[in-house]
Amino acid sequence: MKNKIILTGSSGFLGSAIYRSLGHRNIALLGRKNLFKESLFFKKQLSGYEDYSDCFASVETIIHCAARVHIMDDKTLDPLSDFREVNTAGTLNLARQAAASGVKRFIFISSIKVNGETTSRGTEFTSDDEAKPRDPYGISKAEAEAGLLGVAKETGLEVVIIRPTLVYGPGVKGNFLNLLKLSNLSVPLPFGSINNKRSMVYLDNLVDLIITCIEHPRAAGKIFLASDGDDLSLARLLGLIRKSMNKRPLLIPIPSMFFMLIGKIIGKGEVIDRLVGNLQVDSRDAKNYLSWTPPYSVEQGIKATVDDFINKSLK
Repeated sequence: MKNKIILTGSSGFLGSAIYRSLGHRNIALLGRKNLFKESLFFKKQLSGYEDYSDCFASVETIIHCAARVHIMDDKTLDPLSDFREVNTAGTLNLARQAAASGVKRFIFISSIKVNGETTSRGTEFTSDDEAKPRDPYGISKAEAEAGLLGVAKETGLEVVIIRPTLVYGPGVKGNFLNLLKLSNLSVPLPFGSINNKRSMVYLDNLVDLIITCIEHPRAAGKIFLASDGDDLSLARLLGLIRKSMNKRPLLIPIPSMFFMLIGKIIGKGEVIDRLVGNLQVDSRDAKNYLSWTPPYSVEQGIKATVDDFINKSLK
């Protein structure tokens, strides 16, 4: 391929998976860590003032994954300012310079947090919803989206915005890793009555969607909510995890209100809501515009995630 693709955030969970899938392409990595020595690499930080002018020769597409990520219980003095510097100002600075240098397409990996934190049972977030972010991370991503659409209007840069739901897969960290560890204990778990609905997206499904957006003519100017299209309750998720571990589910039915009450008492309401609350998205735009469907099922994604976890635990 004559034209290069710039990938930012290549050392991250998603970015490294994208790089592995695009290994045959002509890729330049823009970031502070170079994990892939064979690729052209620009050691740059993401900010509102960095000069990227030496990065864009022959570049047609940028896949922008780099971000200051969401942190539970962020202790910085001004978290919104910190998020804005990287996620908003850094993104828009990169996009404006890219457009001025003739880059054709800018794929921005945003977050479902732009839509909000929860949905009512039976309702789904859509790409047409008014942005209602509730934390500094979500606000910074929403502002970046709005700015990118402005850059697109001014310059003709083809902006594609993808808002993933919770991403899981081999190497996953955070709350999903905690669920894997908990499930591996072979003790009864009190989540048998948690019949909530949460949209998630398997890492390789998300990567496949992103790659589809590199050249698809109908992706330009669109916002896609990314999920597997098969929403899970906590009870079903734990059942699938333990099935992949060749264990019985061992789920005891305890009402969700009990966990919500405990969360309020101990000041962990946000953590509990991620477990027992609802967050569903309508991800059909990817199918309607791109004829895209997730290549892997939830069961396949969970199995691959569990297998990786078990293999690493045995080392």
